[in-house]
Amino acid sequence: MTSAREDFGLSNNARPTPAPSRWSQDMPTLSPGPQKRDERPAEKVPGGTLLAVPGAGVVALGLHLFASANEPPAEALLYTYFLSGLLIATVVAAAIQPLWSGLRQWMRNTCPLIAAAVLFLIGWELVTSVLHLLPLPYFPGPSGVLLSLVNDGAVLFDSTWHSLLLLLGGYSLGVVVGLISGICIGWFPHARYWGMPILKIVGPIPATAWIPLAMVLSPSAMFSAIGLIALAVWFPVTMLTASGISNTRASYLDVARTLGAGRIYLIFNVAIPAALPSIFIGLFMGLGASFLTLVVAETVGVKSGLGWYVSWAQGWAEYGKVYAALLIMAAFFSTIMTALFKVRDRVLAWQKGVIKW
Repeated sequence: MTSAREDFGLSNNARPTPAPSRWSQDMPTLSPGPQKRDERPAEKVPGGTLLAVPGAGVVALGLHLFASANEPPAEALLYTYFLSGLLIATVVAAAIQPLWSGLRQWMRNTCPLIAAAVLFLIGWELVTSVLHLLPLPYFPGPSGVLLSLVNDGAVLFDSTWHSLLLLLGGYSLGVVVGLISGICIGWFPHARYWGMPILKIVGPIPATAWIPLAMVLSPSAMFSAIGLIALAVWFPVTMLTASGISNTRASYLDVARTLGAGRIYLIFNVAIPAALPSIFIGLFMGLGASFLTLVVAETVGVKSGLGWYVSWAQGWAEYGKVYAALLIMAAFFSTIMTALFKVRDRVLAWQKGVIKW
């Protein structure tokens, strides 16, 4: 016997098509039409942002010309050239930025910071060279610091190079030892049992407190400086690596074991990638500690480096050279920190937009 659905020519799997309603018949059919690309012009840099740096440069140059009568001719001339070059460069950049989108974006982000720096120079010169509120030679003006930076450029470059070698040597050694010990403590229970007491006892002691012992045990001042920097880096890297390894999600490990993963695979392909955010925090903490230890270690026995240069200039009351070395340190350490941030962003690209730190 045939069913009622088959009598009407419908199969068992088919459904009757509903009749179009009165509303659907009355409504017109809209075609999507051609899609237009959203081409919005690049945002312009506000006029106040463009004029901030030239305006601050004009004020700084006028103040310096007023105060140059009380400064040595060499200092006054060099600082005049510096401010004039900065003013010309900002005017030219403001003129060509409409034709260069990259420069326009850079000026939008950087001009307020440069203007703030120029305002700081204005205040510095006003307090030191105009009002004489701070005594010489302990607080020279910006023109004196710039002259020291130019005259001792070769010595400062050599000191920066030696500091870089010490820092990279000590930091690399501390990172390698810290990663190995952190992985062992975080993964193996016996290593954690014996390693955590050592971390709790030795780790909190500042690396600079070991300077007298390092000078006795080490055959040279350079080796002692590298060892102290490595010790300063070792503790945070070890602690954060062990924490990241031990806090790896058990579900990740269970899934890998179910698929037949062994211990080596679990450590290098599951635990370490999961612990990378904690490891990078340890790397940043160790880098900050290495900067401090580097400067202190160079003032003790090393005969070159930025820390040694600061100590030497302070001994001769050349405070212009001291501030020049501090500026080099700021640029030097900031560049290294920025490079580590770039590495972090490349390795932890999957965190972009998820975690901000």
